[in-house]
Order: sequence, then C-alpha cells, then structure tokens
Amino acid sequence: MMKISRTYWQPIILLIGWGVLYSNLNTISNWLIDRVFEMKQGTQQTESIRFFIFELPKVILLLTLIIFVVGILRTWFSPERTRKLLEGKSTITANILASLLGVITPFCSCSAIPLFIGFVESGIPLGVTLSFLIAAPMVNEVAVILLFGLFGIKVMLIYMFTGLSIAITGGWIIGKLKLERWVQDWVYKRQLVNVYQEEEQLMFADRIQMGYNSVKEIVGKVWIFVALGIAVGAGVHGYIPKDFMASFMGKSVWYSVPLAVIIGVPLYSNAAGIIPIVSALIEKGASLGTSLAFMMAVIGLSLPEMIILQKVLKLPLILTFIAVITLGIIFVGYLFNALF
Repeated sequence: MMKISRTYWQPIILLIGWGVLYSNLNTISNWLIDRVFEMKQGTQQTESIRFFIFELPKVILLLTLIIFVVGILRTWFSPERTRKLLEGKSTITANILASLLGVITPFCSCSAIPLFIGFVESGIPLGVTLSFLIAAPMVNEVAVILLFGLFGIKVMLIYMFTGLSIAITGGWIIGKLKLERWVQDWVYKRQLVNVYQEEEQLMFADRIQMGYNSVKEIVGKVWIFVALGIAVGAGVHGYIPKDFMASFMGKSVWYSVPLAVIIGVPLYSNAAGIIPIVSALIEKGASLGTSLAFMMAVIGLSLPEMIILQKVLKLPLILTFIAVITLGIIFVGYLFNALF
C-alpha cells in the first residue's frame, strides 16, 4: 500500500516543483545576469548570455515534462500493437492513422528496418509504411516541445499540421505509384518469427517507471544537442543584426525556400540541435515558411536514416521517397510564406 501511495504522490510533488521553477525562470535568469554576474545591460555579450541562461533550462524542463507523459503513453503503443492497428485499414485511413501513430510510437533510425519488415510482412501497404516512417522522426515529441518552448503554440501547431500532412500525402502518393518492386527482394522472402513480443500487462506503477526511464534515456541523449543549438542561437540573437537573414531567407526572396531545402537535406541534425538555431534565424529576419522548410528538410530527411533504409529499399524508391517529401516541404514553405 505504501508503494502504491508513493507511486502516485511522487509525480504530483515533482510536477508542483516543476511548475514553480518554470514560472520563475525569467526572474531567475535576470537575477543571475543583473545581480550575480553584474553584466552591463544591452550589450551583445550580455544579451547572448541572457538568452542562453533563460532558454536552456526552459527547454530542458519542457522536455522533461512532456517526455515523461509521452513515455507513459507509449506503454500502450508497442511496435506489435502499432502494426496490428494498421492492418486491414483502407488506404487513406491507414495513411492518416500511420502518421498519427508515428508521432507517439518509439522510433529511431536503428528501428527503421525491423518496423519496415514487420509492416510489410503483415500486408500493410508500402505507402502506409512510409507515412509512418516520415512522421515518426519529423513530428516527434522533442520537435513539438522545442517548437512550443521557443516559438509558441501557434508555430507548434503549424509544424504538427504540416508535418503530418506531408507524411499522409507523401505516403499516399508513393503508394499510388506502385513501387513495391523497388523494395529489396530479401524483405519479401524473409519469414520473421517473434520479431515483436506481445506487450505484457503492466501495472500503473510500471508505466510511471517507464516514463521516468524515457526521461533519463531521451534527455540524457539530447541535452548536449539542446545546449549546442541554444548556444548557436544565443550567438545569432546577440551578434547578428536584426533583419540580416531577410536578405536571403526572407519571404520576398523567391528562391529562399528551395535553397533552404537544398541546404537542409544533406545536413544531419535532430530537432534538439536545429530548432533553437531556426528560432534565432526567424528573430533576425528569416521568414517562417523558409525556416520551417529548412527545419523539415534537416529533421525529416536525415542522412543516417536514408543510409539505413537503403538496406530495405532500392535506390529508385529511396530517390522517389526523397523527391516526394522534398516537393512537399517546398510547397509548405511557399504556402506559409504567403500566409504569414
């Protein structure tokens, strides 16, 4: 009984402490800069350091909270259950469902192959599988949290909507092209046995513990990228003149969107590293659509994932995958430059 009570009360106490700390971050950062370090107000160096001291703990706190919640939710969505949910659905419904499941289902480049094989063996259409593989890295909880923390809820929702739209539409188009012949032959021949284990019944205490484990694992991996990204963003914030980025990333520059995508596709970074930089670029005059296009290209078409996917997809299908997603990202960039 004592163990159950502690299981429920510990997260509540931590949540209260989280709220108190998060709501006072601005006061704490200003106190450190102005009172403890006694830095001169208004200088480039001071404002860069102020940006870093405020943004880093804010993003880490947001990551900790949301990853904990998503970590608990993921205990109900094992790879096996995800696969079963997609079986037998009509094409467009399955594309939508696969994209939504991609947001909350654990995914990394190393899991791409077993997920892909399991989906194909279950008779799930190729386009539906690719909808999942597009959405999972692009619209993940780290990207959503960072966007909310650095841009606000409006941009976060825009990114989620456009990312899911690209995943759904891109998977649907690839499915209509009937490119199954460009899947590596061994994928269809392989008979998998017990690739996924059925999830066992978990007590709520176990799910809470898995939420804690998700925080330790994910925050432990990405905090350095967050720090580096915010450090670069702080430099841009303090030292680059306002409206500088408008000269080649502004909405009035017609080639800014395809240029941003071309630059972003070969780069490798995750959401934790790229989003703080994009935030600073927008502040300095880069347009929202161009910045979102750059960010989507970096996150959604990462080089390591393409390298790993070539083990299950032949080159023509990988190139088609890249082309469809790139065109979708460019369209989104121009759309939001026109609307905002």
